[in-house]
Formats: sequence, C-alpha cells, structure tokens
Amino acid sequence: MRYLSFVFLIVFVFGKSGAAQYLSNLHVDKNSPVFTTYAAPVERSDYRIDQAYRLMWTDPEKPLGLNSKNGGMIGLAFREGLKFKAKLKDLHQEPVITASYSDLVKLYFEPFENIRVDVDIAVYSSESVIIDVTATNHGFQAADLTIFPCFYMPDGKMQNVQNPENNAVIFHHQKERDRWMVNHDIPYFEDLISCFYVDRGDAIFKRFASPDDFYAAEEAANRGMPKNPQKAKLLAYALIMQLQAGEQTKTRIIRSLKPDTVQQDELMASCRELEKVNLDDILQKDIQRYSRIPKLDFQNEDYRAVYYNAFNLMQQCMMPPEGESSYNYYVFSREPKWGWGYGGQVFHESLVMLAYAFMDPLAAMNSQRVYMERQDTAGFINYRTGPYLNENIPYEGQVTSSAPWYNHQNFELFRITADTAFLLEAYNSGKAYYEYYTAHRDQDGDGLAEWGAHAVLESVRDARVAVWDKVGWPANFEGPDINAMLVMEARSLAAMAEILNFEEEAAKFKKKAKQRADLINRYLWDPETNFYYNVDRKDQDFTFENPEDLKIKEIIGFLPLWAGIPDDERAAVLLQSMFNENEFWRNYGIPTLSAEHHYYNPIGYWNGPVWVQWNYLMLRALLDYGYEEQARLLAEKILDNIIYHLKTDHTFWEFYSADDLQAGWNHTYIWTGIIARFMIDLHERGILLQ
Repeated sequence: MRYLSFVFLIVFVFGKSGAAQYLSNLHVDKNSPVFTTYAAPVERSDYRIDQAYRLMWTDPEKPLGLNSKNGGMIGLAFREGLKFKAKLKDLHQEPVITASYSDLVKLYFEPFENIRVDVDIAVYSSESVIIDVTATNHGFQAADLTIFPCFYMPDGKMQNVQNPENNAVIFHHQKERDRWMVNHDIPYFEDLISCFYVDRGDAIFKRFASPDDFYAAEEAANRGMPKNPQKAKLLAYALIMQLQAGEQTKTRIIRSLKPDTVQQDELMASCRELEKVNLDDILQKDIQRYSRIPKLDFQNEDYRAVYYNAFNLMQQCMMPPEGESSYNYYVFSREPKWGWGYGGQVFHESLVMLAYAFMDPLAAMNSQRVYMERQDTAGFINYRTGPYLNENIPYEGQVTSSAPWYNHQNFELFRITADTAFLLEAYNSGKAYYEYYTAHRDQDGDGLAEWGAHAVLESVRDARVAVWDKVGWPANFEGPDINAMLVMEARSLAAMAEILNFEEEAAKFKKKAKQRADLINRYLWDPETNFYYNVDRKDQDFTFENPEDLKIKEIIGFLPLWAGIPDDERAAVLLQSMFNENEFWRNYGIPTLSAEHHYYNPIGYWNGPVWVQWNYLMLRALLDYGYEEQARLLAEKILDNIIYHLKTDHTFWEFYSADDLQAGWNHTYIWTGIIARFMIDLHERGILLQ
C-alpha cells in the first residue's frame, strides 16, 4: 500500500501555518460556515465539572449569549432611552464574528444605531466563563444606555438564590446524570454552587420568573411587574450609563461554578481572580497553539473555513491527564455533555487523531498511550477507555474490545511525528494486542476472524445494520470489515518492525497479512455481483438461514480496497458499485448501505447515512488505487453537507445524510474533524478542491 512520504509529513507539520492569521482575522456573519461551540483549554479542564457553551447568535427570537444543555444560559439585552432590545431580530446590526478558537470568540454588533458593542468571550476553565462587553458611542450625541447581563436556567433548577453582595449573586443548582451516567460509576459533580458576577458596583439586580416576564417588564419600564418572584428562573443586572459622543465603556461578566461543598468565600475569591485575566493573553496562547496547522491552498473560502474549524472541534474535545489516565485523552463532545460521549476513547473515534496530529503531535500520540497504559498482560485492550472507565462488556465468556484499527493508527501517527520512541512503545503494545485479538476472534481456526464478545458494539456499527438486523448476530459471520482491518494491522506491524530493524518479525507480519488477504479474496468475494460480503463462518458461503441472505451490499464491502487487498482488475469491478449513483455514489457521500436495499435510510444510523471517518477510508482507497478525480469528488460531496450545517446550525454532526442536506444524531462530535485530513491528503497529491 502506498504511504505518504516521511519528508512531506515532517515538513508539513513544522512548516509555515496560516491558522493564526485566519482564525484571528475573521469577518463572518450567521450565514457563514463557522463552528460556534466553546470549551475550556486542555490545561484548565476538569472532567467532573466540565461546562462548555454554544454561542447564541442566530435565532431571531433569542438574545445574544451563551447556552448550555445543563448549565444554563447567559444573555445580553439593551435599552437606549425608552427603546428596549433583547432579541436578535431587533438589533440594528446583527453580530459579526472577528475571531474564533476552541475556547474564545470575539464579535461585535449594534443594538441601536451608532452604538457598537464588542463582546469577547473566553471559556476560561471548566468552571468559569469570562465575557467582556465594550460599548462605544459612535454618534454625535450622548446616549442613555442600559446593558442587561442575564442568567437563565429553566425548569426551576436554581435554588437558594441570594441577593447579590459585592456585585455577585450566588445560587445552587443541579446537573442531572443521563441514563448512561446512572448506569456507570464515574465521578460527576451533580450538586453545584454558581456565581453570576459583574464588575460594576452600581449594578441594579432583579429576578424574574421567566424571560417573557423580563421582556415585558423592561418594555413597560418595570410598571406593575414583580421584581423578586419566589421561584426565580432569570437573574438580571441593569448597568445604567450615559455615553458621551465617542465615549467607550467596558464591563466584565463572570459566571463561575464549583461543587456545592465549596464555601461561598472561595467561590467569590475565584471570581476576583478572574477579574485579573487578560483575554488578549488567551488569544495569543491560542495563536501559538494553532501555529502547527499546515497551511493549504484554497480557492473556495468555505473549504478553508471547514478546515480550520475542524481543528477547533478536535482541539476542543481534548482533556488533560486525570483519574487513571496519565496522559491527555479526548471526549466525543464537550457541549452537549452526555454520558456516552464522556465515557472514554474508542479505537474508531481515534481515527480522528490522524488529523489532529498535524496540530498537536504529542497530544495525539499521548491519547494512544492511554490505551497502552491500560492494556492487560494478555494484550487485551478494552472497548472503551477513559480516566474513570475501563469498559470491557463481558458477553458469553468473552470481553469486548474495539474494532482493530490500533496499529494502523499508531503507524500513521509515527509517519506524521517521526517519533521513534513512540514507535517502539506502539509496536510492543500493538504486537501484543494483535496476537491477543487474532487468537480470540477465530473460533474455528480457519484464518478468518469474526466479531466477538458483544459483537455489535465491537463492530462499531452498533445500530440499524442491515446484516445484523435482517440476518443474524455478527459473531456468526466472517466479514470483510474485521478481516480487512486485521490485514492492515499486520501490514502496519510489519512496517513498524522494518523501521525498528526487527527483520524476522517484519517478515512474519507480512506473511500473516498476505495469508489473510488471500482468504478474503477466496471466500468473501462474490464474482457474480463483484462485491465482498460476510460469509457464514461454519461453511464460508453467503447463506445463513435463507439462500444468499448475506449478499447485502454495505460499505464494509469496500474496506478491502482501503487495506490494499484486491488487485487492480478486481478493484475496478468493485468500484463500479461505489460509483453507481443508484447504490453508493450519492449526493453527499458514500452511505453505509446500498441505496437499492429496502432497509436503506439516508438519515437512519448504520443503514444509510454518511459517516465521515468511514468515508475517509474510502478516500484513502481511491487515492491508493489511482482514482484521484473520484477522490476529489467524494471529498466535495461530503464537504457540501458539512458546509451547509456549519452555515445553518454552526456545528459538526455525528453523521450526515447521503441524499439530503440533513444530519444527526449527535452534534459537536469529534470524529467529523477528520475532514481536515481529507484536505491534507488531497493537497499532498496536488489535488485542488474546486
């Protein structure tokens, strides 16, 4: 299989970058492709209390501010004289973002003509967010301006709201565990104490039962509206000021939260420290952090935006060493924070490290070291590995691992980093894992593997899989997915061994790879339909219960291409299915199931949507077999849907529809960040996206 050259990758990583200039010099509005979820940087993040935010800046019926699934909302409203404006639709000029990193955003807008408001937001830590609001009067007359910083938490979750002292209102609240969290013993601070603080001693504080009550009260200049309801859901400060022509004023707003075991004095002390933080220092740190990102040439500015925002997504999901993890690790999403997404790393999610390594090679390698340090003496690596989780899911006498992409990932990371110390660690760990896995996933010893333990989870494709749902449990079948992965694992180990001068071991793994590839070609290939399918492990045919019921065309039938298994002639006939618009060559990428199958649903789960990381494997296959034009077209198909959603909901999704401009099920999902690697690989080949 063809690999990128060492020279290219090393120069690419350490070469000149345009990330700092691009992300610090934006001028984008709500119709632009920009990712607007923000979380604390790695060095100030804490798994147990972590709170991230989505920027509210596009919904015309909502105020400008920050929103979180379980942590409340922070918003801004304004009055000039008798004119009150709280909703985005009422602003004189809508927000424009001028800088956006994973933890920081800068924007400006005009609530009223000639009144410009600049807002700089930094999610400083998992416990705190800092918002600087600068108002400038660009008119020729003085303006009577009131700024209303507001905090809103629906469903009565705020308890024991205290009247403010020293410009800070303190209250208690809860973050409830979701069902997954309830079923897993991981530390999670549920009972919290929060502070909502402004740095102006003349601020007037009010409470309201709802946003509508607040709007009505301010629009009516407070006539007849209750100021202190018994059950407050919205807290508001009124910052009253007169701005002379050309005058500017700045206010800092802080929201800080801690476990409710913390004393109020300690909470207040943390707010006082946050008063001293210079947001320009945070910006400079981000510029430095992003300086490694390779600079690519783009004719299409939307593609450039996707590229840099993909690194924002990946960077945002990185977490520091804690718990059982001696190294940094990643979560699937910071906001929303949901149990499954916070459980820990899985091999198939770690494919995104093949893109993130171009930004932070050490962090990408360290996330793989999380697996190494948790590996048992037999070589087994569990299904999911996190700072507080070692999930192995026992099932019918076996324990569940993850889809075997481990050695492939480690070798790819070495080719980016050229770190020989990592290579040796990875080789020793990966060899033990390969030997364990192949010994426990071949029940009949015929040289072809089947998924084991909780096979549905181990296979990655964990819901709405046509073969699993329509034919049988995956452990019954020897498939092109698991076996193509194991071919690539053996080839990766062979390549590592050659570099480490372990010549005998390199030859051994090359032989293993060839033996398995030959079996795949012999038993899993169907010359009638020119496709690779699962076979019944008992007799290696395409019939399980009904005649040829295993002949279901799924994306796994193309994985042998990614592993370099078919020769050029067989690859050409297999690709006829990929390039068939009625089957897999759909509007927005390659779906997980042929569109001709009755179970196909382009926005289902593993029965039709486009999973970006699996499409990356398809892109690699096309490039390796010389189909460069089709590789470019595939990338552009996928980019079309990603761009659409970055323009409409400003987030990356878990998967995308193959046929329509739709996406699902979970947003702010780390593995779609691998779209950056599509662009890097095409750029290395001199293929320009159009």
